[in-house]
Amino acid sequence: MRRYQPLLLIAFFLLVTVIAGSTYLSGYADKTNPDHVKSITVYTTLPIEQLAILAQEYEKTQNVRVNLVPLSEPDLLSHMKVKDADNGADIIIANNKTLEQAKRYNMLVPYTSEQTDIIPERFNDEGNYWTGLWYDPIVFAVNQDFLKSIPKAPSKWNDLTQDSKYRICLTDFFAAEASANLLFTLVSVNGETPTFAYLKKIHPQIVQYAKFLATPVRMVGMGEADIAIATQSETLRYINDNFPIKIVYPEDGTAFLLTGVGLVAGAKHGVDAKQFIDWLLQDQAQNILAQNNFYFIPSNPETLVYKNYATKNIKLLEYKDHFTTEQQNQLLDKWVKTVRLAAK
Repeated sequence: MRRYQPLLLIAFFLLVTVIAGSTYLSGYADKTNPDHVKSITVYTTLPIEQLAILAQEYEKTQNVRVNLVPLSEPDLLSHMKVKDADNGADIIIANNKTLEQAKRYNMLVPYTSEQTDIIPERFNDEGNYWTGLWYDPIVFAVNQDFLKSIPKAPSKWNDLTQDSKYRICLTDFFAAEASANLLFTLVSVNGETPTFAYLKKIHPQIVQYAKFLATPVRMVGMGEADIAIATQSETLRYINDNFPIKIVYPEDGTAFLLTGVGLVAGAKHGVDAKQFIDWLLQDQAQNILAQNNFYFIPSNPETLVYKNYATKNIKLLEYKDHFTTEQQNQLLDKWVKTVRLAAK
């Protein structure tokens, strides 16, 4: 029997080691298993590439996974309106119009913090149901060689009509949200009749109604157009790629597309969702966007990125009338019939 004692001791030792190791590995698996990582779900109408870089950075630095669910505006609202739907959304990131509709349908709850309190009132919902994150104004992107050939750079909307030889390019109002927002803003501020009269006046000078926001800026950079009515973010991308373009801000005001965030009513991960909202308003998030060539102006004036923009030169037009979807479609249809398809 004694000769078997060493073998029994070895077997016992191995058994203890296996049990201990299994317990340790089980505990480690619990910590590393994706099912145990904190997560939040974000419904968004934005292009996924804009938010993907933020989601990756947040998971890497905060150890919280951000599940992005891209949806069109109608799909987002219809999905959220389904009663008792377990959609799992914690946050909505979209333009202010979509957030206003979400608020109207009681999909959002108010949220305030030290970070949201910094944001100027014009970029916030008055009841704190949503908070502006960043905005993108419409500018005149002017070819620098063209500028040398004229006495003065166009600085107002009516300046674009001073010379019928000016070659102008803009994105089709049907093609992009930011472009359509320009139409709605001009109608809201100036009235429908004067706005359509203006659009008809510059129509003969339009060399192309582009399908993408980048196209008008590219055409100006390549000398195929003199002036682009374009978003600042796209214009800055080309300027940073050394295209000969100068930004001019309309002195009489310009439209802008505001992107914001709202906390979903009944969010299952409310605490984590609030932390993510605060993070989006701060330097780390805004720096990530700028580093990846998304040149939006932060709504938070205390961020470092904000100081890179000449915001004192930007006069933002107040969007007074929030048109319904039906009203917007009517304006777009009228533009197509009376302007876009009209003979030059």
